[in-house]
Amino acid sequence: AMVLVVVMGVSGSGKTTVGAQLAAKMGWKFYDADDYHPLENKKKMAEGIPLNDEDRIPWLCTLHDILRREDSSRQDAILACSALKRMYRRVLIRGASAIENNQPEQPAENPALKILFVHLDGPMDIIAGRLEKRRGHFMPRELLKSQFDTLEPPSAPENFITVSLEKSLPEIVLEIESTIL
Repeated sequence: AMVLVVVMGVSGSGKTTVGAQLAAKMGWKFYDADDYHPLENKKKMAEGIPLNDEDRIPWLCTLHDILRREDSSRQDAILACSALKRMYRRVLIRGASAIENNQPEQPAENPALKILFVHLDGPMDIIAGRLEKRRGHFMPRELLKSQFDTLEPPSAPENFITVSLEKSLPEIVLEIESTIL
């Protein structure tokens, strides 16, 4: 069976590092959601303004389309994406139809993607320390609290695992790998 994995968590939790390492180890395609933010979103974040749902939804729909394309071509793929809210994860799984709740589901034309969400979880002070050391990234440390405020950790019935970001990178990658295989 092919696999779509979204490595999620707040800014600075290690999504890109873990996702890229896992993809390299597995020989899978890797996408970093940050690369798909429109310029307006990047400007907002650089100015210390948290993104709202209106900013995020079109971006999440773009990411859904990428995952849908990989799924259609039977390509295993890993996406590093904050996916902080349950609704955001639903958009990644279902695309725009997740928002148009009044629309009846048309399962035949757009079946939900099977995605494993890997939540990199850890204390704010450790993540803040990482963000301090990070250079040349548009996400300022001041926005970390807003990310924690927005975070709705995945829970049943969502398809997810939670991995402590306090483990070493090889340990984290191995834990995810053993869940997938």
